[in-house]
Amino acid sequence: MTESDYFDTRWAELLPVGRDGGSGGYRRFAWTREDHTLREWFAGECAALGLDLTLDRMGNQWAWWGNSDETPGVVIGSHLDSVPDGGAYDGPLGVVSALATVKALQDSGFHPSTPIGVVNFGDEEGARFGVACAGSRVISGAMTAERALGLTDADGVTMAQALEKAGRSTDIGADPQTLRRIGAFVELHVEQGKALALMDPATSAVAVGTDIWPHGRWRADFAGRADHAGTTALADRSDAMLDAARFALAAREAAARRDGEQRCVATVGKLDVVPGGVNAIPSHVTAWLDARSSDESLVLGVIEDLEGLFPDALREESWTPTTRFDEALTLRVRDVLGPDTPMLGTGAGHDAGILANAGVPTTMLFVRNPTGSSHTPEEFAEADDCHAGVEALTAVVRDLAGGSR
Repeated sequence: MTESDYFDTRWAELLPVGRDGGSGGYRRFAWTREDHTLREWFAGECAALGLDLTLDRMGNQWAWWGNSDETPGVVIGSHLDSVPDGGAYDGPLGVVSALATVKALQDSGFHPSTPIGVVNFGDEEGARFGVACAGSRVISGAMTAERALGLTDADGVTMAQALEKAGRSTDIGADPQTLRRIGAFVELHVEQGKALALMDPATSAVAVGTDIWPHGRWRADFAGRADHAGTTALADRSDAMLDAARFALAAREAAARRDGEQRCVATVGKLDVVPGGVNAIPSHVTAWLDARSSDESLVLGVIEDLEGLFPDALREESWTPTTRFDEALTLRVRDVLGPDTPMLGTGAGHDAGILANAGVPTTMLFVRNPTGSSHTPEEFAEADDCHAGVEALTAVVRDLAGGSR
């Protein structure tokens, strides 16, 4: 079986898991039945490759070729969870490509002088509990165990309860021992934009990541008074939805005032409405804001504007500053792939960014997305480009792990 056949077969195995028949998108949320199926699949593939599977203190899965307790290793991989109605490629492309890379190296008779690890991070998207990259945030100490366990989903289920129901330990927390095992982390990911698709197709199937924009999530709460939608006069209403609507518009306007040569975006993408009836005036609305920019000061300016308009409404849920990938590692990866390899920054957050901010030497590879779409079923990568991504990752790992044939 060629490396391309291996990739295609494993990719086909994942396609049905968590797929919504109506939208064609995916719902692969942390600590659900779909998540369990994906984790079992990952464990089985790692066993078939002869890798030693371990769990860290957040339940992230690490599979090792070699003893990482003695020597820090080269780690590749990504995540398998999704946003609501997300695409097939965001996360899984990096995991399947990592497994295909190990298979390619093994089949070539390669013997690494440095351990090689493949990771499947849990709850990267934060779709269920609202905080992105929860798996890497907890083990790196960027989020406390107390806060993580107390996060709730839309049904009021806490992360602690979800872990218990899934048969997982709630004894979670920072895991410096796991971090010490990572000598370098290279995360392959589908591009979440169209930069590569607009370049010369002969040289732009794969790019090397340079940095991740600063980004954060905020929660805003607005209070009103519940009443009947048909019998309450407009003048007598206290409608929490109106403040939420003004908030969404103000966020867009605050970002638009700053969006120019330096990109700045702000999105209200989730609302929780109480009591939630079509014929009931909302008594309370919670809105979640996502704000990002290539310039940290622009994001903070958006938040400052909103705090001035809506005093005491905003609560920060997560913040990741500008993340620059390890320069020496990034340049080495580009040298391996060739001087014509594009270099790209990204406005999307990744576990790679959390590890980089924790001091782990980190960089990324991006695979061309012809649609430019992400977090939607339209997200896509051509099979040949996926195979090119595996080839690039294999070349990078062969260089970083040393060894011989």
